[in-house]
Amino acid sequence: MNSHSRHSVTGVTLPHLFRPAEIAEALGCSEWWVKEQARQRRIPFTRAGGAYRFTAEHLVEIIAIFEERPIGGTSRSAGHDEPARTQRSGKAVPAVRLRARAPRRSQSQRPAVGL
Repeated sequence: MNSHSRHSVTGVTLPHLFRPAEIAEALGCSEWWVKEQARQRRIPFTRAGGAYRFTAEHLVEIIAIFEERPIGGTSRSAGHDEPARTQRSGKAVPAVRLRARAPRRSQSQRPAVGL
């Protein structure tokens, strides 16, 4: 018997590699979202044979990346109309009220052309 055929990995514990569908199911999102986040390099992954694969450690890190913590010490009152929005840096940014513009056809009052 050749020495190469005796080599086995039974003594080595290999990490389980999860497919994007399994990660999506665990996170409660779509498989497309998981693949897109990996493609954009927003989440950790392993690329085996051209396919995205994830370890259990990757899943823990993904959960930590998208975790949002409460601001702390602030309570929302019922009469507060415009709450402050929070950026990823943790700084509060005042909400901006958007207003729609008038349609262009109402701005230019062109006389109707008769035939």
